[in-house]
Parts: sequence; structure tokens; C-alpha cells
Amino acid sequence: MKTLRECIKEAEEKKVAIGHFNISDTEGLHAIFNAAKKLNVPVIIGTSEGERDFIGVKQAVALVKSLREEYDYPIFLNADHTYSVERAKEAIDAGYDAVIFDGTKLSFEENIAHMKEVVEYARSINPEIVVEGEIGYIGTSSKMLDELPEGVDPVGAVTTEEEIVTYVKETGVDLTAPAVGNLHGMLKSGKNPELNIEQIALLRKTGGVPMVLHGGSGISDDDFKAAIQAGIAIVHINTEIRVAYREGIEEVIKENPDEIAPYRLMKKGVENMTEVVEKRLRLFNNL
Repeated sequence: MKTLRECIKEAEEKKVAIGHFNISDTEGLHAIFNAAKKLNVPVIIGTSEGERDFIGVKQAVALVKSLREEYDYPIFLNADHTYSVERAKEAIDAGYDAVIFDGTKLSFEENIAHMKEVVEYARSINPEIVVEGEIGYIGTSSKMLDELPEGVDPVGAVTTEEEIVTYVKETGVDLTAPAVGNLHGMLKSGKNPELNIEQIALLRKTGGVPMVLHGGSGISDDDFKAAIQAGIAIVHINTEIRVAYREGIEEVIKENPDEIAPYRLMKKGVENMTEVVEKRLRLFNNL
């Protein structure tokens, strides 16, 4: 079975992207895994700090590892949006396949310093761990938004070539997640802003490492396709599947108000999530 590094390299060579989907429970995990397995494509499971606290750090590792070993399948676990060196080390020690340090609320210099510490620690524990750094603030919440989050400027605050070159050189990261017109969450008013495709291509060329698109929910199919062709190797989706999950549960409760069995209440939500994940994986993999 290929490693995560090998899967990322292969995705770039094929001009496709690996889907990254967040979970808060085992229902979400099985929805994502079943969709990926149906299409026979690698997939990354993400858990944010809040999601890790809910599931359990070591428990998330055990769940994903059990599927990987039972089915000999390229499913990987990423410690998504980790805001401190301590919590990054926690995920690394627990056996995560990848970790993201998000220092976008820090100064650029502080972001680099903390990122470098995370990279060095990961290398000392397990050189196979993939380490990602985020450059440029695009918000923090995977939810439905009434307006752009404070401090987010999709058009005017894109990551520059100088920033990505310096960041990669100083930290030694394996992956970068730039600000290229994307944002976390979905705008209730309609689709999210368009991506800066030209900047994506420029940053991939100058940065020299694979790139990740955060805030995938709400982006148009055409922008996804163009971004992947321009150099995006991994795409993050969270808000979109959360909405699908909730709508499915609400539908069951409305139709069966006396139902109390959790697995029956969540069944439609899982089905909804699976449909969304499959649709996205087909798009990302040109299927």
C-alpha cells in the first residue's frame, strides 16, 4: 500500500487531488471511507482540535488505522488546524499520519518559528509524518456564514511568492496551504468568492512543494478543476458534509418524531454525507 507521501506525489503527477474530509464521529468516518472505497481512491480524514477533543486523539488514530489495516486501504489521518506546538506534538506522538500547524493569526515571523519547531519534532519522531503549514488568514470556522469573517479578504490578501518561498525555506514544511481567494465556511448568500487560479500556479512553481486548498465547501466545480490543474494536490471539505449530515438527521426526526434509536436517527445523515463525499471525490479525481 502506498504511503501518504506517495499518494500526494501520484496525485500531482496525474493532475488530480486527494479529498480531505473532517469527522466528529464514527458515522462520518464510515460515510467518507465507504465513498472512497467505492471509487478506489485514497482519502484523508481530518480532525480539528475540537473534533479531536470530542473523538479522542488516540481513538481517532485507532479508528483510521483499523480501516487501513483491515482493508489494506490508503486512508490517512490528519491533525487539522492545530494552533499550538504542544497540540501538534500531541498528534504526532499519538500516531497521526499528518499534522497542520495553523499560525495564521500570528505574525509571519512567529508563524515560521513555531512551524519550524513542529517540523523538527515530527522529523525526530517519525520522518514519514507529513507536515503542513498555512500562510494567509482565511478564517477558522467550518460553518454557514452570514458574511465574510473579520480579517478575511479573499481578493486583496492572497499569499505572495516571496512569502511562500521564505516560509518553505525557513521551515522545511512538506505542504503549504496558501490564501488564494478561499475561505473557511460557506456563505449563506450563495457561492464563495472565485479562486485566484493564476496565483495558485505561481505559488506552486515558486514554493516548490505540493499545495493544499482549505475551505473547499462553497467553491464552484469549475474553480476546483482549474485549481487542481494549477497545482492543488489536496482539497479540504468540512462545512458541506456537516450541512448534509444535519439535514439528513432533521429529515428523519421530522418523519419519525418518536424515534430514539441513534443509529436510525443518523442513518439518513450518513447517507447524505456519503453522497456528497462521492460527488466531490469524483470531481477531484476526474471520474
